[in-house]
Amino acid sequence: MHKNDNRKPTFLSRIVWRILSGLYSWKGWNFEGEVPPVPKYILIGAPHTSNWDFVVFAGVVRRKGIRPRFMGKHTLFKWPMTRFMYDMGGMPVDRSKAGGYVRNVIAEIDAADEIALVVAPEGSRKSDGRWRSGFYHIAMGAGIPLVPAWVNHDTMQGGFGDPIMPSGDFLADLAKLAAFYRTKRPDCARFDTLMAQAAGEVANPAKR
Repeated sequence: MHKNDNRKPTFLSRIVWRILSGLYSWKGWNFEGEVPPVPKYILIGAPHTSNWDFVVFAGVVRRKGIRPRFMGKHTLFKWPMTRFMYDMGGMPVDRSKAGGYVRNVIAEIDAADEIALVVAPEGSRKSDGRWRSGFYHIAMGAGIPLVPAWVNHDTMQGGFGDPIMPSGDFLADLAKLAAFYRTKRPDCARFDTLMAQAAGEVANPAKR
């Protein structure tokens, strides 16, 4: 947790959370399953195809009692947005910092008692379905499990999968994740691409 996490959240952040939670209820989403009772994990959100994804995420975490964290560019945490960004769960990341952002995020996780780091490994809504590997290296370095979460905007359904401890073999673990997502979203071509990536049939996306 951030050192100021025990202070009262700002009025703006409380209002934003209420609005997002209200939009989630208004849309009529139904999310199955529970996040496993482990203190630290990376919560994977996929597929990332809509601007509504953040609304879904916000509604789910409020109802499941999750205190989410997400990585954000460090320049977004400057005044006057500093407290708001932290209140929303932000974790500043400086990709130009020595040692790389992965090591810095691992240090944040190690220092926390509990953490649910939310990651969209596709990187953007325009992804072809391949995943970047940063989230995996973070999980490996911090020794925490990956918890897959899926969404379907057509049916307003979603849910959580069982946690997967990273084995050190990125492609093998990616295949496990792809298999889970294909069972939940057999209609989503992105997960066919993800399976092809896991099989080494398509290249990993270039590093940013």
